This record gives sequence, structure tokens and C-alpha cells, in this order.
Amino acid sequence: MLNFDALRASRTRTEPFTYIVADGALTADEAAAVREDYPQIEKTGYLPLSKLESHGQFEALMKDLQSEELAAVLSEKLHLDLMDKPRMITVRKHSKLGDGRIHNDSLSKICTMLVYLNETWDKEEGGAIRALNGEHDMDDYAEEVEPLAGNVFAFARSETSWHGHPPFAGERYVIQVTFLTSQEELDRKENRGGIQLFLKKLFERR
Repeated sequence: MLNFDALRASRTRTEPFTYIVADGALTADEAAAVREDYPQIEKTGYLPLSKLESHGQFEALMKDLQSEELAAVLSEKLHLDLMDKPRMITVRKHSKLGDGRIHNDSLSKICTMLVYLNETWDKEEGGAIRALNGEHDMDDYAEEVEPLAGNVFAFARSETSWHGHPPFAGERYVIQVTFLTSQEELDRKENRGGIQLFLKKLFERR
């Protein structure tokens, strides 16, 4: 399902950090089919794929995101070696206003790719990811990527890979693929994500 050629055709940017922006990674119809088969998610935040049920076209996309071909393409585009690195897939359906604040990823993350699935978007309402020139100003950015179906933002983690998006609350479909430095880090993050999901469900029942 994932159009790897669209990723290969993207231009690698190296300032303010190494990243790519691609469009057409999914067609509008494909994205709609993935949304139709999306897991039942009611809470905000990213949830680990390992804790969710997958079927249909959503599962088909997950297989592409777990493929060796994706590791090869991102290795080439981001100037990394990802072929033997573990990866974690996390899934979001809803955002809250506190999400998207300026941040840099932890040292355990080698690179991250965001795949967007939204049918329409008004960037004036916020929620569009920005590659930032620094850590202090959300409006000082090199590039902005709207979370429209088929858009992809992927970047190599570095000391300058600051990113974020203006505040947005509401439905926001996005899937995140993160390559990690070790299996131990993957296990730790998966366990933490599972605990967070358990606590969300616990408080939901109260």
C-alpha cells in the first residue's frame, strides 16, 4: 500500500537537521480505507501498535511500515543504517491542546517517520508539524507539513532536530514509526506504552 517511490523521490534536507517531506505516499482512497479499519481509539496520545487490534487495510499498511524496504529507503534518504534496528509503531487518532510542544527526541531514537491520514485539514487551526530552526520559537521554522492523507515527514534524530506543531484539539490521524538503538529500548518503550494504555482504560471506567 505504501508508495515507496514517493519516499525515494523526496529531496533530503540537511538544515536545520536531516529530514524528508513526501506527498503521495498513500492515495486519498487508500487513506480512507485505512481510517475505516482503524483501531478503536477514544483517548488522546500515541498508543503502541502491539497493544491494538489490526485488521483490513490498516493491517496492510502496518505490514509496509514493518518491511525491510522501508528500512532501506529511510537508510538511504536520511544517511543512516537502519537495516538491523528494531522499530516501534505507535498510532494516534485524537490530539489535545498540550500535544505537539517544541521538543527533541531522546537519544534512544535514531529516526522517526510520521504518516498522515486525514482527509482534509485547515492549518490555521494548528496541528501541522514544523521542522524548527531552534528550540524556542514555534514560528521560526524551516518547513511545515500539513497532516493530510499521504503526507510523510521523516527525520534523523540529532542535537538540532527540534520539531513540534501549533496547538490543536480534535481528530488527527497519524502513524509514527520510530527506529531505536536497541531491543532493550524497544521493550522499555513498549512496556511504558502498555502501562499508559492500562491507566487510561482504568480511569475511563471510573
